[in-house]
Amino acid sequence: MPQSEKPEPELPGRFITPIAFGTILQPLNSSMIAVALVGIRAHFDAGTSVTWLVSALYLATAVAAPAMGRIADVLGPRRTSLAGLVLVGITSAAAPFAPNIAALVVCRVLIGIGTAAQYPCGVAMIRRAADQLRSRPGNALAALAICSQVTAALGPSLGGLLVGGFGWAGVFWINVPLALIGGAVIMRWGPADPPARGGGRMKALAQVDPIGMLLFAVSITALMFWLLSLAATPEWWWLGVAAPAAALTVWWGLRARDPFLDMRLLARRGLSFTYGRTIVTYTAFYCVFYGLPQWLEETRGLGPVGAGLVVLPIAAVGAVSTLLATRLQRRRGPRAALVVGTAALCVGGLLLTVPDADSPIPLLLVIAAMLGLPNGFNSMGNQSAMYAATPAERMGAASGLYRTSQYVGANLAAALLALVLGVHADDAGLHRMGLAVAILAGFLLVASLFGLLRRRRA
Repeated sequence: MPQSEKPEPELPGRFITPIAFGTILQPLNSSMIAVALVGIRAHFDAGTSVTWLVSALYLATAVAAPAMGRIADVLGPRRTSLAGLVLVGITSAAAPFAPNIAALVVCRVLIGIGTAAQYPCGVAMIRRAADQLRSRPGNALAALAICSQVTAALGPSLGGLLVGGFGWAGVFWINVPLALIGGAVIMRWGPADPPARGGGRMKALAQVDPIGMLLFAVSITALMFWLLSLAATPEWWWLGVAAPAAALTVWWGLRARDPFLDMRLLARRGLSFTYGRTIVTYTAFYCVFYGLPQWLEETRGLGPVGAGLVVLPIAAVGAVSTLLATRLQRRRGPRAALVVGTAALCVGGLLLTVPDADSPIPLLLVIAAMLGLPNGFNSMGNQSAMYAATPAERMGAASGLYRTSQYVGANLAAALLALVLGVHADDAGLHRMGLAVAILAGFLLVASLFGLLRRRRA
């Protein structure tokens, strides 16, 4: 084989480790808070307002991820990531001393902003290192996907240990050493940032398009509040705010010289389709992630520990399937990975229509393993499609929007679960949820097959 035809090497591990480490903070903080809510409610006598500790992080991350990604595009992903880690560390150290539940919610918002920076900055650093070293990003992107899946699944277990040893404050204090370690490894091995645009950081910061960022923040915040309300009593007036704000965001993105959201890029490179597919994928994923443990506890009677052990294969198989997906798309491209992932998700959804309250544990473990298989393929396929369609100078903002798409899917899943499971997750509710997941996966499968056939004809 001629020298020019040799495949590019994978990105060296010394770049992957520091980039991937910072990305564990967001899924960890989103999942381990679940086991601390009872203690926090009792400490502050907070009542139902304690649920804002969960919603506030998702809202903050959904809004902040593309904003921090855009700042990373302008100022550099390394320094933006470090700034986010500093924010997480300082806020987490102060959070246990919050005087009331409102102040603690503010702390969760700030933690959400700091953790939101890590994924888009990580992908932007991967792109920069890969371009400089002429390397493939496959292993690095796989590391990000595995970190997200594994830490989200292990979050409740780690949170339980922390709450048991240090009280509810432990789920905040753990962020301090993690932020310090993350900052240290990024400073030591993270790819250096390019020089600031225009010769100065303040001048470069003016290029982030604050008007476009504000319009996007209003539209996505209103959309998320509307989605959150769907699980109980829909508050349609939020949609009345979101729609015109979104229209203004599109108008400004077409008009501005250097917009926060480049609408022409979204349309021209098919990114909007990738984001839409990601929303549907994560709607199905979070239905399983939240709905199956609820059924295992309420109807199968396993309790929190037993339910956690039964769903553990979802994370374990998901990590393995990520590695398999990396190999597949190296040969066949991301669309092939999406076909496999959506087909497996469709099968997994149909399998959820089988169990009942007397189903044996081995059967449930097999179903959980099957439900973990599509995660790696879908995650790598969508992530790689976004990566391939985005120019280097927009990688941060595009990666942030990818993260936002995931959280929109999470809130849609909450609304869908309220519809199909109801108040009590019985056998019929689980079967309805499985059918809903299978229908969503079938829709994605048709779209993926169509895209694969169109590519082969081109």
